[in-house]
Amino acid sequence: MRFALIAKDKPGALEIRKANRDAHVAYLKATEAVEMAGPFLNEDGNMCGSLIILEFADITEAQAWAAEDPYKKADLFQSVEIIAWNKVIG
Repeated sequence: MRFALIAKDKPGALEIRKANRDAHVAYLKATEAVEMAGPFLNEDGNMCGSLIILEFADITEAQAWAAEDPYKKADLFQSVEIIAWNKVIG
């Protein structure tokens, strides 16, 4: 089952994101559960959140994976939502 992880950064947290980006990207690449991922951009073109499409058996696994993300551990996010997602095109 696929899940969309939608995370929005805390205001003014760009430096936290940059400082933890290499560890975050390595974490994404270390698992086969990530189908696609990338940052949201604000009107200035700066990273301000994340969209990650994950594939796990259930939401509990997706939540456990998200809890180990270096961005989560760095307390980057203002909000995180994980919802079931159905791929239709692409």
